[in-house]
Amino acid sequence: MRDINLKATEYFEAVARLGTVTKAAQELGVSPSAVSQQLSALETQFGVKLFRREKRRLILTLDGDRLFQTTTQAFGALRNARSAIGRQRDMRSLTIRVSPSFGVRWLGPRIATFAADNPDWNIRVDATPDFTAFETEAVDLDLRYGLGGWAGLMVEPILNDMALPMCSPEYLRKLAAISPDPAEQLRHARLIDSVKTIYRWDIWLAANRIELPDLSYPFRFDRSSMSVEMAKQGGGVALDSAVLCLGELERGELVPLAPVFPVISFDAYWVVCPPRHLNRRIVKRFSDWVMQEARQTEARTRGVLEAAGCQFRPGEVSEMKEVTPWSL
Repeated sequence: MRDINLKATEYFEAVARLGTVTKAAQELGVSPSAVSQQLSALETQFGVKLFRREKRRLILTLDGDRLFQTTTQAFGALRNARSAIGRQRDMRSLTIRVSPSFGVRWLGPRIATFAADNPDWNIRVDATPDFTAFETEAVDLDLRYGLGGWAGLMVEPILNDMALPMCSPEYLRKLAAISPDPAEQLRHARLIDSVKTIYRWDIWLAANRIELPDLSYPFRFDRSSMSVEMAKQGGGVALDSAVLCLGELERGELVPLAPVFPVISFDAYWVVCPPRHLNRRIVKRFSDWVMQEARQTEARTRGVLEAAGCQFRPGEVSEMKEVTPWSL
């Protein structure tokens, strides 16, 4: 048997569903004679009558009803699929993946501004420790924490991190009452360890030639946001990102332990995606927006630390450890 005539089958389904050739022609956007011709062709192909005429209506024969039950389900499924594809095509979406602390403390307070400037777009932000597999996951762009150099991807530095020991003003006063010497203060301080940061206490202490009799950490957190909060509450001294706690530094809730210790500055935050993703207008727009916001953040952070008397020193790669890109 020859392949079924799909156009004729479509016309047949419309007539059987609507009851008249005229209504079917209106739905299909063709003339009634075109519909009648296709019905005749289909009956010829099957060798049976598909309709019988009663007054002005067409009534399905037994064979016609059998064909209609199959075709109406098939064309109904096709129409549903077409509608779903259309809705998906029309839906404007941007999916971003970001490390948890950077997402909560930096991106979160700013993303509403970007959304307000792009009201026609649906924005999804995944704050997760998972690494994006761009070839298999529907993610447009990553904001990563790390040392960079991820092969096969567009990797653009957006923001320098600035690591230094910080604590609450009250805790600093307690340490100052013990000794005016910052190194001696650290020997009596509770050190808060952010275990997944690039620049760790052991590296920092060695770089500043400070020896502790027993390097121990009463508090260890796998999120910088928790370390910063503990320091703000007077729990100890955190060696962490001034970028992530800029608000606390500006409000005086956190202060540098001692300006004599230089702030370690290094590239730590990156826009990452396959190069082809930048062909999407919204991805490029978001990337440019992030760059602009990051420059403002970096300038504000440096300004606050310089006002506190801090100096800066570039971090050496040999001093740092690579981290899981989503750890911070």
